[in-house]
Amino acid sequence: MVDISKISTEKRNIKTKNIDLVSTKEILELINNEDKTVPLAVEKVIDQIAKVVDVVTNAFTNGGRLFYIGAGTSGRLGVLDASECPPTFGVSEDLVVGIIAGGDTALRTAIEGIEDSKAAAVMDLEKHHLNKNDVLVGIAASGRTPYVVGGVEYANKIGCITACVTTSSDSEIASIAKYPIEAITGAEPLTGSTRMKSGTAQKLILNMITTASMVKIGKVYENLMIDVQMNNDKLISRAQIIVTEVTGVSTEIAQKYLDKYGSVKFAIFAIMSKIEDPKKIEELLDRHHGNIRESLKYNV
Repeated sequence: MVDISKISTEKRNIKTKNIDLVSTKEILELINNEDKTVPLAVEKVIDQIAKVVDVVTNAFTNGGRLFYIGAGTSGRLGVLDASECPPTFGVSEDLVVGIIAGGDTALRTAIEGIEDSKAAAVMDLEKHHLNKNDVLVGIAASGRTPYVVGGVEYANKIGCITACVTTSSDSEIASIAKYPIEAITGAEPLTGSTRMKSGTAQKLILNMITTASMVKIGKVYENLMIDVQMNNDKLISRAQIIVTEVTGVSTEIAQKYLDKYGSVKFAIFAIMSKIEDPKKIEELLDRHHGNIRESLKYNV
């Protein structure tokens, strides 16, 4: 048997000990009060998160990828964050990859036993050809999940940059990851139910890692998503608004440029630089890693 008594997320929460005796409103207030502590736990590790963002940004700039690996709730959160990157930032589906113990089936159906296999993690990472140019982030609330630990160990062995997100103190995974993020959220409202405070902290941190990295590689201008994919009516409307917000042109003119280039970024750059040739636009943007601000500086 595994001794989990020393894992902080497995401790009993004295504040919610009588949660089964109170009214519906009081149950919700107890949960909400505990949830309020999560952003504070994340705030304490901003410096740790920043280090991970910087290595991820460097990997993206040099042809590397970001991998998340986890089991159960942690794995699902990694897959969720990875799956949201292509429609939000217009990146390829293999730039940010989420791997969950048990594969896609485990997204909907719990496959608890697989999390105990280190070998399974190695096989999953080998399928994706993980290499030293990539960054692997192991996500484990307990900090001891064998599947995740095995993945980080393998990544270290092949020279891949490793990081972790855990919500438990003094964890095994934090001791082996090169860039640990340890947001200590404490005892859960329901003992050991790490889909609650721990899951919320993990979601916040993963959002920060990918969002900040995408900002730094030029996927954002001001606070606007300039590589958003125009795949439905809402996103087409959003694209129009982004172009008009940045350039000050009318909706009609914005749509004219969007129709011409099929890209929010190209439309903005064409209007601001007064360059109409798509090949010239592509050349300038590629030279500066898609960063509009930098490309405009060297528009000669």
